Amino acid sequence: MTAIRWGDTTLPNPASSKRAPLVVLGIATVIAYILFNGQWTLPHDDDADIFRWLNGVKTFISDHREVLDPIRIGVTSLIDLFDEILASLGWPGVIGLVSALGLLFGGVRLALLSGIGFAFIGVLGLWDATMETLAILLAAVVIALLIGLPLGIAAGRSNRLNALLSPILDVMQIMPTMAYLAPITLLFLIGAPAAVVATLIYALPAAIRITTLGLRGVPHDTVEAASAFGASSMQTLRKVELPLARRAIALGINQTIMLSLSMVVIAGLIGAPGLAKNIVVALSKVDIGTAFEAGLAIVILAIVLDRLTDAAGEWLSPRARIARRRSGRPGWQRLIGPGIVVAIGLIAPVVVDATTFPEAVQVSLSEPVNAALDWFTGTFSTATVGVQNAVTNVVLNPIESVLTSAPWWLMVAVVAVAAWAISGSRAALISAACLGLIILLNLWNHSMVTLANVLVATALTLVIGIALGIATARNARLRSLLRPLLDAAQTMPAFVYLIPAVALFLPSRFTAIVAAVIFAVPPVIRLVEVGILSVPSDAVEAAASSGATDRQMLFKVQLPMSRRTLLLAANQGIVMVLSMVVIGALVGAGALGYDVITGFSRGEQFGKGLAAGVAIVLLGIMLDRITQGAGGRRRSTAARAG
Repeated sequence: MTAIRWGDTTLPNPASSKRAPLVVLGIATVIAYILFNGQWTLPHDDDADIFRWLNGVKTFISDHREVLDPIRIGVTSLIDLFDEILASLGWPGVIGLVSALGLLFGGVRLALLSGIGFAFIGVLGLWDATMETLAILLAAVVIALLIGLPLGIAAGRSNRLNALLSPILDVMQIMPTMAYLAPITLLFLIGAPAAVVATLIYALPAAIRITTLGLRGVPHDTVEAASAFGASSMQTLRKVELPLARRAIALGINQTIMLSLSMVVIAGLIGAPGLAKNIVVALSKVDIGTAFEAGLAIVILAIVLDRLTDAAGEWLSPRARIARRRSGRPGWQRLIGPGIVVAIGLIAPVVVDATTFPEAVQVSLSEPVNAALDWFTGTFSTATVGVQNAVTNVVLNPIESVLTSAPWWLMVAVVAVAAWAISGSRAALISAACLGLIILLNLWNHSMVTLANVLVATALTLVIGIALGIATARNARLRSLLRPLLDAAQTMPAFVYLIPAVALFLPSRFTAIVAAVIFAVPPVIRLVEVGILSVPSDAVEAAASSGATDRQMLFKVQLPMSRRTLLLAANQGIVMVLSMVVIGALVGAGALGYDVITGFSRGEQFGKGLAAGVAIVLLGIMLDRITQGAGGRRRSTAARAG
């Protein structure tokens, strides 16, 4: 038999067959831009007809808002209930309760982390504000779980319902966190109830999706065995599926809590009390020290809640339950320690004033932080301003100029062709439709400015995230060093990332980009790291035995074999950067983000704000579909190539 070398075979490659037409189209695009630069540019009009029409919709809804009063009153009552519970416990009772939960679920270390964390919040003088935030958070989580868990269970058992919910959940997850604040305030006014509803919308998809995945992850053989023994559908659910999906459901609860905390902070822009209000006021005054204190309290709250719920999920897992049974220790004995801790917290009000955290132990970090910031900016302002000006003038301004001065039809064509080349014809149609709807919304110019910011922030995010992800995957010591930092970064609400960005660069468009990069880099690092570490060891060993260098190993084996994960990292980077668009408007981003903020802060601008929120969603859908379909298109191309 004659051996056939790879070099002797010439298989048609669909990707290479498209390269020449794409090069021709690229040249044609450059020529068209040169010829028609500045024509058909669709300038922004603050008094567009669609904005006035949407203002009319606002008037109509305002006149019939009483239909939603029962919902608003019910949400307010739930918030008041949690306020009363937290107030009745007092600060010793709350600290005792979280410490007892930590002791029950995770042991002494988690108990100390939880108790000391909450106590430190009181030391910062932010106890009352934190309890207000916690009451809103608990109300939103309870409602989200009451809706999300049953829907997730139903979708896990019904393919039809799952198919129906999937596109709705896609839009809810792509939608930037602040894009729907304007319609929420229209329906529920400004205040805590509107904050709960906004938080509910943001956190609900996680509760539904993870619960669905948990139910669908139960082995079919186990379900079939239960049915074979005569178990009814409800018995199979209660006795088999739910117990085996308990860990996934606990993870869904964990993610619902973390997402709710992130959104509760952002909801400070629509009048939510608590820590969010402290940050909004501090940022408006460029008081970084006060914002830092509130941000630190939010981070502590996020870490404690994340660790508690994660430990509770592990505690509820079947493996942990079996281990507890085998230990031979009665269940009531395991409750003695937590019970004593709770009892101490509840008895403490006899000795101390439980309504107010002791002022004698409170400290303020705002002045030291502001002093340190003044020193830093005074010392390194030349460098930070230089970086800001370089990126703005060399990268951001040229891209923005091209996008805003190019004819609208040329931009639509370029995006559609790029979507077709990357993800296929369906993505091309969706992308073109999204841009067409943006034109109808009369927000083309502002959308192009926002798109420029997103592209620059995404490029920086991917460069930093991929570089650090590769480094952590190939260096165990660096991975262990960065892991706690990445854990903390992924538990922080998006709003908190504005604080270091403003501290370094003061309000500007570049500051908003820096905040978006800081927010989006951690998950990109994690995904790249996971992708490279997931490359089969056989492939790595085969390459090493063939004499491949570290560089060849990376570029010829690890990166190509982790392409799917890298594409997912790019997709997540874009979505997370886009979610910071409106938040970045607080520190100078402008364009669509500023339109959204003015929409719910000024009644006469509501129509423009609502349209801007829709435009952000359309940009998100367009970018998500382009990057989301890339992996599947590459797989099909490879399959056709043989």
